[in-house]
Amino acid sequence: MRQVAWIAAAACLLSACNPSAPKSSPSPSGAPAAAAASPKGIDLHITGQGTPGKPVHVLERQPDNRVEYDLTADKAESNGPNGNARVVFSNARITFHDKNGTTLSATAPQALFDQARSTLTLVGGVNARGANGMTMSCRQLEYDHADQMLHGTGDVVITDPKGFRGTGSRFDSNISLTHYRMQ
Repeated sequence: MRQVAWIAAAACLLSACNPSAPKSSPSPSGAPAAAAASPKGIDLHITGQGTPGKPVHVLERQPDNRVEYDLTADKAESNGPNGNARVVFSNARITFHDKNGTTLSATAPQALFDQARSTLTLVGGVNARGANGMTMSCRQLEYDHADQMLHGTGDVVITDPKGFRGTGSRFDSNISLTHYRMQ
């Protein structure tokens, strides 16, 4: 159900970037044309272009209506059938919210939403700052919806306001960066 809601929300958000929908042409017989494939077999390609004042915006909520993350981007492009779509966001800015109200804001050149894996992956160099003053940078950061954990890889650096600096090749952490494991 959550995946269907994500596709519907993405389609609505991305179609809002183009205010006029294409007009359908009637079939030669005058009767409505039948769909060539069932809805599960349709591969969708949806693009959306934001503007400086109104970027592409996706708000992911938990079933209890708690915001899980708030993402804005300059552009979004979605490909794939319902249940297996992939959305690529350009110049992504995202704020993750944990169940305790703590936030982590991150930026990356691209963010990839994979509906089949239920992950959101920031790529191309990620910089993040927690509400508690912790900072983190890495080449790639994956957010797993199932466990609501972050998994970073490549040149990982975590610092805290007291001067601690940790480096490694990968890490796993909660959103607040208070419970993490680094390698």
